Amino acid sequence: MLLVVLFASFSLYGFAKGGTNLQSSIPTKADMLKSLIYNNTRATLTLDSTAFKELIQLSSDSPSSPKSVSFSVNVMSTPLNPGAGQTVKYDAVLTNDGNGYDDRTGVFTCPVAGTYMFVVDALSRPRIWLELKVNNDTVGRLHVYPEHRADLIQMSRTVIVKLKTGDNVKVENIRNGVYIYPHMYSGFSGTLLH
Repeated sequence: MLLVVLFASFSLYGFAKGGTNLQSSIPTKADMLKSLIYNNTRATLTLDSTAFKELIQLSSDSPSSPKSVSFSVNVMSTPLNPGAGQTVKYDAVLTNDGNGYDDRTGVFTCPVAGTYMFVVDALSRPRIWLELKVNNDTVGRLHVYPEHRADLIQMSRTVIVKLKTGDNVKVENIRNGVYIYPHMYSGFSGTLLH
């Protein structure tokens, strides 16, 4: 675009010197150069402003400042019946600050090292057996025996763990025949405490 403006300004300048009487209505070479410098400066300032905003964002992501990391997901549309050994994939994301939770896999990947609190809750029929896992190590369980006399049971488990950047946290089903009730009664949440 700069070349087009320069070419147009020099062409108009040459046309005006060629003897026509358009000189008064056509900007002079100095006017065109001033306009070009002004427009270029304005574009540079706009780019610098964007770059400045990105620099501020990058500086806020530095290890010296705490980053907000939290997520909250739940089962919204249909009941879940995961098979044994399958990760529970929640279909509604309420929050995902820090973008650590992947709703395609059901896995939270720790973006910032620190101490985290995780809560798993489920409305289920008896026979449920879920585990909260960090890098495939079990750190919490939810279970109701099949002999329990109730149609549906609400249960919850809270765990506080230290994580390193890149650690994976997930809810895994242990047995077949599990029913996890939808409509926001069953969920998985986590937050960076410090």
